[in-house]
Amino acid sequence: MERRSLMRGAGAAALAAAMPAPALAQGAAARTLRVVPQANLTSLDPVWTTAVVTRNNAFLIYDQLCAQDAAGEVRPQMVEGWTTERDGKEWNFTLRPGLRFHDGEPVRAADCVASIRRWAARDTFGQVLWSRVEELAALDDRRFRFTLKRPFPLLTLAIGQTQNPCFIMPARIAATDPFQQVRETVGSGPFRFLRDEWNPGQFAAWAKFDAYIPRQEPVDGLAGGRIPRIERVEWTIISDSATAANAMVTGEQDYWEYPLHDLLPLLKRSREVLVQQRLLDGTYAICRFNHLHPPFNNAGIRRAVAMAVDQRDYMRAVAGNDDGAWSVCEGIFTCGTALANEEGSEILKTRNIDRAKAALREAGYANEKVVLIAPGDYPQINAVSLVTADLLRRLGMNLELVSTDWGTLVQRRASREPVERGGWSMIHTTSSGQSLALPVFHLFLRANGPQAWFGWPTDAEIERLREAWIEAGDPAEARRVGEALNRRAMEVMPYIPLGFYWQPSAWRRNLTGVFRCPVTAFWNIGKT
Repeated sequence: MERRSLMRGAGAAALAAAMPAPALAQGAAARTLRVVPQANLTSLDPVWTTAVVTRNNAFLIYDQLCAQDAAGEVRPQMVEGWTTERDGKEWNFTLRPGLRFHDGEPVRAADCVASIRRWAARDTFGQVLWSRVEELAALDDRRFRFTLKRPFPLLTLAIGQTQNPCFIMPARIAATDPFQQVRETVGSGPFRFLRDEWNPGQFAAWAKFDAYIPRQEPVDGLAGGRIPRIERVEWTIISDSATAANAMVTGEQDYWEYPLHDLLPLLKRSREVLVQQRLLDGTYAICRFNHLHPPFNNAGIRRAVAMAVDQRDYMRAVAGNDDGAWSVCEGIFTCGTALANEEGSEILKTRNIDRAKAALREAGYANEKVVLIAPGDYPQINAVSLVTADLLRRLGMNLELVSTDWGTLVQRRASREPVERGGWSMIHTTSSGQSLALPVFHLFLRANGPQAWFGWPTDAEIERLREAWIEAGDPAEARRVGEALNRRAMEVMPYIPLGFYWQPSAWRRNLTGVFRCPVTAFWNIGKT
């Protein structure tokens, strides 16, 4: 309660001090969309990291071969379309004419092939697809072909997914080792990244790409016409939420991606600010273990920590006491979707510190250090991190809480070193509900060791069940496999689900074309 009271006080003070800003000159400001992003942008490579802030940046710079509409259906984007032959074992794609990269070079099929290869090496769904690919080749400058070992009806969903998209880069850049970050940001999307203006931790900017050719269909989710209706997009990092709220009210900023829930009532009082649920899905929080090193290479210790978790504590820390702003979801799949279930989830309903302490002793916890990294500049993820820190202290674990910025956390979580050499034991993150709905793109469920998401869990049974879901012949069988996956995940505990909350955004009323979508996209938005 004390934290929330302090935040309300700080926000009220900032807004009370706000004076009406002078009218903005009809010049650069009128042609610029000024954004307070969710976090600091430190990595520009959407293959190297799954950080949402990097993906949002990538949606400005790059384009996709196909994309999902608001209903989740896959539609052509860079391609005119595709055909299938040989009973679904051959897929032929044709690019739209006239597509160009920011350096002026035409987009060729060879660029698409190289980009798909690099993306598939790292992406959860891409790895599933690639295991079925016999050959991927450019046929000419506008056509490329997948030849599969066996039919894979999910191919377009794989390359057109929203959560970890296959963005298209020039072949010379896509040739970069997927485990190394690309440094050159050349795409064919609606905006160009202005690298000379980039100041990590403070500022980033993009300029309209005049040669971009949008599709002619109306925007629908991430499908349709991605029209750049503004000359520039600028991100200013404002880590203090009260300062960000003040900037929105005075008109110094136009759009705040993730406003702190404590400040929503104050923002709503401003006649010039809209506060709405723009994102289509709830935001799911998770706690991730590092499975490579003690103590969390021990499944018993992971399960013991899960026994102490009460999702309600986590969600209240983020979204307050309004139960309409959040909900528990004690399973691995998005609540309300076809695979949502709680088979084996009794462990998450334990919610008992004493039983968790006993389980820790039984599992052999030997006071190993636990390094938990918390991002102080990312209020929502920092809040859930601090709840876990308190929980670990109550369990008597040897905790070292490291407070850093989100950009540093994104870089450090890639380290596989033990904690005494700069590694980590636990991190927290969030994901949209859409990304947790199916096993094929569920990042946190993949358990293929070195190729898994940060934390690198290994479990042959989870991998077998993932494959069984792909091969399932009907919805009932897919549902049975989904229940088995939930049960197995609760046994080995690759991560702990922490519930979900609704994350609204805020923007000035003079913005036009703000549409609902599963991620934060800035095309089609203009200013009056």
